[in-house]
Amino acid sequence: MTLDLRVDELFERYQDIQRYVGWTQADAERVRAAAPLVESSFIELSDDFYREISEHEATRRVITGGDAQVQLLKGTLQIWLHQLLTGPYDLAFVERRFRVGYRHVEIGLKQIYVEAAVSRLRTGLLRELRDRWPAELSIDELTATMRSISMLMDLDLAIIQDAYETASNDRLMRVERLAAIGRVAGGVAHELRNPLNVIRTSVYFLRNAKNAAPEKVAEHLQRIERQVAASDSVISALSEFAKLPSPNLQPMSVLDCLKQSAPLDLWPDNVELIFQVSADLPHALADEKQMAIVFSNLIRNGCESMPSGGRLTLSARHEQDHIEVAVTDTGCGIAAEDLPRIREPFRSTKARGIGLGLALSQAILEKNCGTLNVTSEVGHGSTFTVVLMAEKT
Repeated sequence: MTLDLRVDELFERYQDIQRYVGWTQADAERVRAAAPLVESSFIELSDDFYREISEHEATRRVITGGDAQVQLLKGTLQIWLHQLLTGPYDLAFVERRFRVGYRHVEIGLKQIYVEAAVSRLRTGLLRELRDRWPAELSIDELTATMRSISMLMDLDLAIIQDAYETASNDRLMRVERLAAIGRVAGGVAHELRNPLNVIRTSVYFLRNAKNAAPEKVAEHLQRIERQVAASDSVISALSEFAKLPSPNLQPMSVLDCLKQSAPLDLWPDNVELIFQVSADLPHALADEKQMAIVFSNLIRNGCESMPSGGRLTLSARHEQDHIEVAVTDTGCGIAAEDLPRIREPFRSTKARGIGLGLALSQAILEKNCGTLNVTSEVGHGSTFTVVLMAEKT
């Protein structure tokens, strides 16, 4: 497990928690003044700490190096206690504590036992402080010092909990990333295997056919060319998906962008195109080039859902602080069980196509602070609604 740590952000969180619990410079000074009183007890506290660890299976199993490791860990704990009481409570201090917490995650120690261990150390420290408190110092000062030490250990525990949360998120992201890679790899394999099989059969024919007619040779060469183009489209779509740049959010005309995304010279003859967009619609705040990709994908999907012809309606409306753009077709519709996953890569419900269009559109909209919603009814058609921020006037 690797740690990508933004120490400055971590330190800012620590300082915020200090303010939250009321930690002050006076607390730091009280704790430092108490350090010489309890420092000689660190060996006894570390012995007790690891003796208790050996009594519980859940904690004992993380010690894999025998007595030599335990002795080394005892020394590390004594240093940890010294730094806890003497500070300084700066960025380097917080980073060290965080890495200790993160290390507990790496070795598989459950968070509940870490919290129990800190509680045991707290009890031991406060007991030793109380037993060694000089008679000439007031009980009120003892109470204040104990409160400061307890607060400091709560702060340390907060860092450890932060480390556990970070590690948990890291692990989840890693699992999700591997799952995504698996889906993409499986999708690429599926999408490329079909054209490769066609190419293989045509190559076999061209290599083994004797006295093949010129028109038959030309047919197989055309098949190879088409399948190469299909394979290239898979690679191009993946490249476009992977290299999506950061958007340049600017006021844009939704009507103009829709018109550019639905070129009439290439429009299917059997699909009626209807615009329901007011000329005075406020501008949306988005990257126009990226929105053209989104609208083109949705318009193409709508047309492809109506192979026998139909009607495609492009509409938009202003709702409070956002613009809603809807692409509605009268095509075959999408089954309810397919709707939740149609935006995943390679989840196309079409007989043809690689299923990256909606995934790419979803990724673009997330970068543009937008959303994509879909409603559909089998046999009646679908509506894909893009929600974008409206330009503030």
